[in-house]
Amino acid sequence: MNHDTISQSISIVHPISLSHGKNAEVWDTTGKRYIDFVGGIGVLNLGHCHPGVVEAIREQATKLTHYAFNAAPHAPYIELMERLSAFIPVNYPVSGMLTNSGAEAAENALKIVRGATGRTAVIAFDGAFHGRTLATLNLNGKVAPYKQKVGVLPGPVYHLPYPSADNGVTCAEALKAMDRLFSVEIDVNDVACFIIEPVQGEGGFLALDIEFAQALRRFCDAKGILLIADEIQSGFGRTGQRFAFSRLGIEPDLILLGKSIAGGVPLGAVVGRKTLLDSLPKGGLGGTYSGNPIACAGALATLDAMTDAHLETWGSQQEEAIVSRYHTWLAQGVCAVLGRMTGVGAMRGIELVNADGTPASQQLTQLLSLAREAGLLLMPSGKSRHIIRLLAPLTIEPAVLEEGLDILEACLRQLA
Repeated sequence: MNHDTISQSISIVHPISLSHGKNAEVWDTTGKRYIDFVGGIGVLNLGHCHPGVVEAIREQATKLTHYAFNAAPHAPYIELMERLSAFIPVNYPVSGMLTNSGAEAAENALKIVRGATGRTAVIAFDGAFHGRTLATLNLNGKVAPYKQKVGVLPGPVYHLPYPSADNGVTCAEALKAMDRLFSVEIDVNDVACFIIEPVQGEGGFLALDIEFAQALRRFCDAKGILLIADEIQSGFGRTGQRFAFSRLGIEPDLILLGKSIAGGVPLGAVVGRKTLLDSLPKGGLGGTYSGNPIACAGALATLDAMTDAHLETWGSQQEEAIVSRYHTWLAQGVCAVLGRMTGVGAMRGIELVNADGTPASQQLTQLLSLAREAGLLLMPSGKSRHIIRLLAPLTIEPAVLEEGLDILEACLRQLA
C-alpha cells in the first residue's frame, strides 16, 4: 500500500484500504469483509450507506450541489435549522449555525462566548478532545500527540480533573480542584465558559458525574459563565437518547454537534440560546461550505430516522448485548487484562489493565491486530490507548453484533 503522497503525520489505526460498506460491514480492496465497530469514529450511527441518507443525497445532488449560505440562503439549510431547533431537548428558544465539522463548531463557539461575555478564559477538562484546529488543541486534555511541536496555543485555557465513576475522580475532588483554580490561577470573573463532554470520547468513554454536572451548572449561573456541552461524539443517539446531556439533568448554553449529524457527510453545528448566537456583529459567523446543501440533505434524512422510539430500541438492544457479554467474559476470566467497562448506553469502552493496575497498552495494540485479522475493526481510546472504544452503528443487525462480539471474545482469549 503506497502512502508516499500522504502526510506521514497522519496516524493510521488499521493499515487496510476500504472499498465499500453496508450498515455495520465494510470490505477492503482485496474483498475481505470486516464488522465495523469503529463507525468512522462515531460518524456512522446510522451505518454505512443508510438508504434514506443515500437517497436524500442523490436527490439533492440533482437540484443544488452548493451555495454559500451567507451569499444567498438555500432551503436545505433553513429547513435543517428548523428541524434541529425542535430536535434539541431544551426548554429555551434554539438558534444556531452550521459548520463543516465538530472542530469548526468548537471554534465558532469560542468566538460566540467571547462576544457574549466580553471574557476570554476557557475551562476545559483532563482527557478532553474537542478537535485538531489550533484553538481546539488547547482545549484538549492531552498533550501527545496533538500539542507536540506546535508551540504556543491560543488561550487562555485551564484544565480541571474530569469527574466520573469510570476514572475514579469524585465530584468532591473536581470541585476542590476548581476552588483551587480560582484561588490560585485565574480570577473567576475573567472566565467566559466551561466546555465539557457529557461522555468523553477520546478520553475513554467516561460518563460525567451527574452531581458535578449539576453543581457546575449552578456555579456557572451564579458567576455569569457559559456552559458548552460537546456532543459531537455522544450525540445523535449514541447513548440511547438524543443527547447525553439529558441524563445529567442540566441544559447547556451552547451545544456542539458533528460526527453522526449527517450520516457520513461532513457537517457540524453550534446551537444554543438565541441571545448568544446573535451576540456577534453581522458577518461575524459564516463560512463558504458551512451548511452545504448536500450535507443538509443528509442531516435531514438522519433526523427522519432518529425518532425517540428508534433511538431507545437501538440503544437498549446494543447496550444489553455488550454489557451482558462483558459480564460473561469477566465471570469466565476470558482475559487476564480485562478491566472495567466504561460509558453509558451504547457508548461503551472496555479497559485493558495489567495485574498491577497499569494500562495494558501493548495488549490493546495486539488486540487491534488480532481482531482485524479475524474480521473486526476496533478503535482505541484513553490517555494510554488502553480502552477499546465500541462504536458500532446503532442500526447494526443483532446477528452481526453478536458475530462481532464473538470475534472480540476469541481475540481477548488470545492476548498474551
